[in-house]
Amino acid sequence: MSRSFLPLNALRAFEASARHVSFTAAATELGVSQAAVSRFVRILEENLGVKLFDRQRNRLELTEVGAALAPELGASFARIEQLMLETKKRGQKTNVLTVGIGPTLAARWLIPRLGRFASSHPHIEIRIATGGAVAPFNEEWTCAVRLGQDPWPGFIADRLFSMDLVLVCSPDVARRLRRPADLANISLLRVRHAPNDWSRWWLAASLPTETFAKLTPGPVFDYYGLAVQAATDGLGAVLAMSAYVEAELAAGRLIAPFPLSIPKIEAWYLIRRPTREHDPSLQLFRNWLREESAMQEASDEQARRSKLGAPSAG
Repeated sequence: MSRSFLPLNALRAFEASARHVSFTAAATELGVSQAAVSRFVRILEENLGVKLFDRQRNRLELTEVGAALAPELGASFARIEQLMLETKKRGQKTNVLTVGIGPTLAARWLIPRLGRFASSHPHIEIRIATGGAVAPFNEEWTCAVRLGQDPWPGFIADRLFSMDLVLVCSPDVARRLRRPADLANISLLRVRHAPNDWSRWWLAASLPTETFAKLTPGPVFDYYGLAVQAATDGLGAVLAMSAYVEAELAAGRLIAPFPLSIPKIEAWYLIRRPTREHDPSLQLFRNWLREESAMQEASDEQARRSKLGAPSAG
């Protein structure tokens, strides 16, 4: 049967009639007359060359052929309706933003907050590309959230926030740390793209630089998230960005044995090519990121003030 002559109205009339076993009920569902439904079913029977209903005086009865066709036809119509819904949803998501971002910041900071953006801007679809915190900018990205310092040649950049570095370890490891100098006896976990974190903390803690130079280097991880997981598993201590360990500290999976924290030199920036600057969806995303960043910095400032009365790490 040629698709151009597929009797869709007749098929729909038959499917509804078979489901209700009534031309009258089918007509009510389809919003047409009972006579129109009966006529459509008759046309379908003539098209197929088979009887689909045995018509009794006061009732309908499906033939064997009709009983076999009805459920398959119902499933086909249900699938068509589902396809229409999916297509409609895709049509509504006409604005797609691909955001390049490091995997730890994505998992521990951005994604937990994305629900707020999605609820306010349901027509914008955010796609996360975890290309790394310091990897080259992929030109297929709409924008990126990158760790670094001004300037950003070739890009328009908005500073979002910085984070403090806080020393954390598992409760078992924390019991071995009575004073900062005890760090000489445990493994110091490091992040590949942040090689100076530990030396800066050591200096801020007023510990002898010659002691630091004699330390046996600990494992090196590509991302903060991996180093934090290693610390949670008891492999040693790590200097982690404050927002990355909030949940673990609150749950007691990690401990901050000393009150000393140091600011991360680099900050997080939203960067994009100048050709993207007037993209309305990107502007909405940028404004939302600024609001979330302001809340993050306010939270960090409150945490700093709460430590003012804590004893020194020295």
